Amino acid sequence: MLPFDFHSPVEPLDFPLFKEKGITVHMKRDDRIHPFISGNKWRKLKYVLQTAYDQGKKHLVTFGGPWSNHLLAAACAGAKFGFKTTAFVRGEPVSNPNLSLCNIFGMELQFVTRAAYKDKHELFRQYYGQDDQAYFIDEGGYSLEGAQGCAEILDGLSQTYDHIFCACGTGTTLAGLSMAKTLHGSHTQLHGVPVLAGGTFIKEAVAKLYNAQQANAIILHTAYHFGGYAKTTPVLNTFIKMFARQTGILIEPVYTGKLCYAVFDLAACNYFQPGQSILLIHTGGLTGILGMHEQFDTPET
Repeated sequence: MLPFDFHSPVEPLDFPLFKEKGITVHMKRDDRIHPFISGNKWRKLKYVLQTAYDQGKKHLVTFGGPWSNHLLAAACAGAKFGFKTTAFVRGEPVSNPNLSLCNIFGMELQFVTRAAYKDKHELFRQYYGQDDQAYFIDEGGYSLEGAQGCAEILDGLSQTYDHIFCACGTGTTLAGLSMAKTLHGSHTQLHGVPVLAGGTFIKEAVAKLYNAQQANAIILHTAYHFGGYAKTTPVLNTFIKMFARQTGILIEPVYTGKLCYAVFDLAACNYFQPGQSILLIHTGGLTGILGMHEQFDTPET
């Protein structure tokens, strides 16, 4: 077995709003698992890498955009466990801090057009179909193995929660939480906050990985994408700064900022009942904020 080591504490979020509404809110700090193989990326890759290792594969081939946290996680994990790594990067060749870190960890970057990127399996077949050492990893780690890793998020919790929330991009983490809910016989209500417009597809993605009935039981909050994937607004940016300054916990506009904003907004609108408990999953991926740093440079007046 590959030597995986996770440390993910749970911390309370003490805000006047939550006290006023009579609810308790905690955050599962998966962002503290690793600085670069961050949050749910560690969990998504755990069994994927183990399968590749068991099959004797030496070369991980994956996919993502220029600011993909998954690419950075795969690059670092590949270096840590002795895999060669290659990424097909969507769009025109660019240079940014995220891709520079991928390069430092030894990942080969191949930029492809958006049209070619749409058929990832064909790209893999075309370039590496004859390479028996190559192992396909889908964008964002979307896979049954990825969901199985994310199911472990709920292991070791010291209490049960009425509601569990996570941000959603591919649905893998939410599928894992659904698995864990079934395994533990939990009655917790699962919630997803899609970070891209048109996020209703998340239920279908969960159903493909796990179970249609469980997918239908998930509540999606689709109004908090702030314009779409990797989009933000001054309202969201202001909220992120407020949250970080009051907690010392960094969140970012792509995933966790939208997650936290949604829970605060729902609480303000009396969505939760007094006495209920809520757990937020911090899924890491904090380097994405570097691509938006200029929007946070202006001091508050």
